[in-house]
Amino acid sequence: MRILIRTSKTAIWARRIGRIAIPLVILPVGMHHLGLIDSPSFFIVALLALAVSALASFVGFLALIRLWFSGDQGWSKALSGLFLGLICLLPFAYYGYYAWRYPPVTDIATVARGELPLLFLPDTAKMPPPLLIKPDEQARIFPNATTRTYPLDVVSLFGVVERLAQAEGWDIRLTRAPGLDGTPGRLNARITTIPGWREEAVLRVAPTSTGAKVDMRSASINAPHDFGSNGTRIERFMVTLDNEVTTLLRDNPNVNQPASAEDEEPAPSVEGEGD
Repeated sequence: MRILIRTSKTAIWARRIGRIAIPLVILPVGMHHLGLIDSPSFFIVALLALAVSALASFVGFLALIRLWFSGDQGWSKALSGLFLGLICLLPFAYYGYYAWRYPPVTDIATVARGELPLLFLPDTAKMPPPLLIKPDEQARIFPNATTRTYPLDVVSLFGVVERLAQAEGWDIRLTRAPGLDGTPGRLNARITTIPGWREEAVLRVAPTSTGAKVDMRSASINAPHDFGSNGTRIERFMVTLDNEVTTLLRDNPNVNQPASAEDEEPAPSVEGEGD
């Protein structure tokens, strides 16, 4: 007598759901990057992908328990569904950690936001109001996101800022050099995060009585949470700028000093015929 061993239907469904979760996690990210779906739609699809990934993991785990007691076939299918579900949950766990670590905020600036206007504002009727935090909380969470003042002329400092922004790989959309009348220099750049959220960085370089200062704003557009990206972006840029300016002043100690009288070439004199 031959004993037939069944294949667990739970294991079969675990693998099926896991296979659905993979494209449901990957494809919307690519579509969001390309602008084929808007941010609110992407957020809804991401929640659906989270639910399907969690379901695949749960069904896979349930299938393993049932296989242990029933002796049916389908271990590979159950393990496959569980593995695919857990893999798809990793991005959500990653961003979930940063959502727990950082407060819900979408706009960080070193000065009043009105002084650093955004260039790319979406439809305000569809855009939720920006999520802000209090100055003392910002100083505690992002201690390096502050105005920087350097003993460097505004033109040279703006050149350093522009070069660092280009090195970051940002999509620079506006560059306005400092004016001779004391008008500050300004730079606006668009950044796209890994999930496809659009963010904008604004930099201003203004003259001071002893040199020049740099202020920065970084804001998410149509995002429910920036997961700390804006604050850490400002901190990272400002620390890099500190190092660059320190190196520049160290290697060029006379960069801000006017030429002395001995260094200036004398004007040519014209002798008269009678001398």
